[in-house]
Amino acid sequence: CIYTRDMARGGQSGGKDKEDAAAAQRANDFYYRDQAEPHATRKTEILKAHPEIKELFGPEPLTKYCVFGTVLLQVVMAVVTQDWSWPYYLAAVYVVGATANHSLFLAIHELSHFLGFKNHTYNKILGMIANWPIVFPYCITFKEYHMAHHRYQGEDGIDTDIPTFLEGWLITSTTNSYIEHTIKKTIFMFCQIFAYALRPMIVKPDLMPYNFWLATNWVVQASFDAAMVYFFGYKVMLYLLLSTFFAGSIHPTAGHFIAEHYVMDGKTETYSYYGPLNVLAYNVGYHNEHHDFPNIAWRNLPKVREVAPEFYDSLPQCSSWPGVILRYIFDDSIGPFSRVKRTPTPTDKKD
Repeated sequence: CIYTRDMARGGQSGGKDKEDAAAAQRANDFYYRDQAEPHATRKTEILKAHPEIKELFGPEPLTKYCVFGTVLLQVVMAVVTQDWSWPYYLAAVYVVGATANHSLFLAIHELSHFLGFKNHTYNKILGMIANWPIVFPYCITFKEYHMAHHRYQGEDGIDTDIPTFLEGWLITSTTNSYIEHTIKKTIFMFCQIFAYALRPMIVKPDLMPYNFWLATNWVVQASFDAAMVYFFGYKVMLYLLLSTFFAGSIHPTAGHFIAEHYVMDGKTETYSYYGPLNVLAYNVGYHNEHHDFPNIAWRNLPKVREVAPEFYDSLPQCSSWPGVILRYIFDDSIGPFSRVKRTPTPTDKKD
């Protein structure tokens, strides 16, 4: 997934012929497939070859301590940085705040799979605590949409992880040059958190869980926000808001949004990343392993590959999250349409 110069031929000089060639390689529609997503089949094959994988199933007790520590870090940073000069303040927001909040995004991801505790209620409560520094209540809503992503990966109108056709049209189909395409993708990457936050509710609003837990999430989050303002002043919220924004913007850890499912080799729809940033991200880089076994917690995901290397070592991999951000921006052949779509079955539509 690392960007190299020859991946972005549209950026080379050479006049109109080169520009026309670059435009020709820009996809103006998604990759459509009739085959089922690959994870269920591979899971069956792995369990047949390595039934001991089942020993890795279940929650991770360390998760709650990681969450508590990260939330405490963000509260302390929000308070102590209030009077810092802007260069130091913004550096703290980007380096510490955005990294911490992105880690909390992925803690909520773990808890949506009930991998913090055996008790489902405890997972939801811890998810709400992890939600605190993010400012906006979303952990309960996220679970519903994320489960649909796993159950119906790539299915049109159900898997809201996939960009909409409107996003593709605005960014790619209406583009007339490599430079324009690059600028549009840069803007999208800078503001991608808004797409991830708003797209699910727009594409499939019926998945919104209007229930006790959603109301509780809003009340708990509003109470935390109000308490922070009451005890420490409004500026603490600026730190947390900027942390959340940059966590989903052009940030090294945010590269996983692109690395996980954007088709980079022309065929593969899920990629794993095995680099050091997994330490900050609950091993979400082990993404093939996670989709194959969503009931295995983050600490045990590397063990899946260790137990069954013959199933994973030959798969295409992403070697760098920052690198994949650069490739998305500068490779003219990559864009919002670089995703696999499937036509949902009547049963899926009903669900």
